[in-house]
Amino acid sequence: MFVPGLIERKRDGGALAPEEWGELIAAYQAGTVPDYQMAALLMAVFLRGMTRPETAALLDAMVASGRCLDFAGLGLPVVDKHSTGGVGDKVSLVLAPLAAACGLAVPMMSGRGLGHTGGTLDKLESIPGFRTGLTLDETLAQIARIGVAMIGQTPEIAPVDKRLYAMRDVTATVECIPLIACSIMSKKLAEGLDGLVLDVKQGSGAFITDPAKSLELAQAMIALGEDRGCPTVALLTAMDRPLGRACGNALETEEAIMALRGEGPEDLREETVALAVEMLLLGGQTRGRTDGGARKAAHEKRRTDAPTHPQPASAARAAAERRVREALSSGKAAEKFQQMVEAQGGNPAVLEDPSVLPQALEVEVYYAPKGGTVLRVEPRTIGRAVVEMGGGRTKSDDDVDPTVGFVITARPGQKVHASEALASIFAKDPAGIALGKRALDAAIQIGQGTVEMLPLIAARVTARGVEKLA
Repeated sequence: MFVPGLIERKRDGGALAPEEWGELIAAYQAGTVPDYQMAALLMAVFLRGMTRPETAALLDAMVASGRCLDFAGLGLPVVDKHSTGGVGDKVSLVLAPLAAACGLAVPMMSGRGLGHTGGTLDKLESIPGFRTGLTLDETLAQIARIGVAMIGQTPEIAPVDKRLYAMRDVTATVECIPLIACSIMSKKLAEGLDGLVLDVKQGSGAFITDPAKSLELAQAMIALGEDRGCPTVALLTAMDRPLGRACGNALETEEAIMALRGEGPEDLREETVALAVEMLLLGGQTRGRTDGGARKAAHEKRRTDAPTHPQPASAARAAAERRVREALSSGKAAEKFQQMVEAQGGNPAVLEDPSVLPQALEVEVYYAPKGGTVLRVEPRTIGRAVVEMGGGRTKSDDDVDPTVGFVITARPGQKVHASEALASIFAKDPAGIALGKRALDAAIQIGQGTVEMLPLIAARVTARGVEKLA
């Protein structure tokens, strides 16, 4: 294989054959293709895109680079969710135990912070002792016991994706639909799922800010899942402002715990409930576990016999929502979270006493510089500031400070007075406080006029098409 020739072809707008992608990924995994050549190819893909056959071939090669989970005999529908990432997006910490409390098996495999967004693993690891590095055998055993595990990629699952994920983060090749789709779906398909729900962000704080492109990403992932026997649904959700109030690893973990206890911001709760309902509806379509080949064949038959995703009856959707809200209000979801934390080595006392989370050394309130209407709270500015304060990575091997970040109470459309408290800054030193102030000065725009925001949940996307919800 002459790798420079493949890079040149892709650079000039050509396509690699499926077998070339398979051979290339196998050689990269074996170490015969160096990182610098793969980085050059990633940039060429970023600039030139990929055809649908190329994307499928890359995905299959990434899945084949490791093991797949096998839940045969579990007796529960196995359903997961993935978010394309956003600022303040701590939904997974609430959703995974919530869905498990409703009777699903949830093998949630997540990532670390990428670009200006936080990562679920970094948030979980702010809980003292919490282990995200479970082996597949440990994961299978834990799910059989309590129904949920929240883990990172192991060397066993799509190991090539793990290397590419880290490389994309530091080579400015993150915002590429085929690469995002392959990265997400390689991990999810390796989980042996019966269904997958995608939370695809839209707005200035999303990786892909163009709504048409975010829809394209959702449809690309749905096609990859459906073609491989995994029913997949996406919700298009708002990321033109931070989700919830907390931004930063330990702060977001505390807010997720509040949501599990029936407290916390309404937008976080409602988005989590909507995603949980979709997970339950997908789980309800499952009729017992089968092997992957038989599951795909059964799915293909459903596609022939009837629409892949008929709109669930309003009664079924209402019943699912009641079940989800009852799991939150009754404390079942919180109890499941506590079981998961203890099972993965974390301090279970965090549920009752979030102060066991690491605390910032410096805290300062940010006040409105003038009165008026909050016109914007720009999420990308906030996310980048968290990274600069030490709460994210600029290099793949950077340490992360879990304590830094913001709690922002100001919301777009809110009327405020001069000197009114709008946020709190959490930092490790006075320089971090100063950086945080500058970021809030830029991010929170106050003036006169009307405010237009994206709907919290704009649409539901399936293989059948797009259903607008707002």
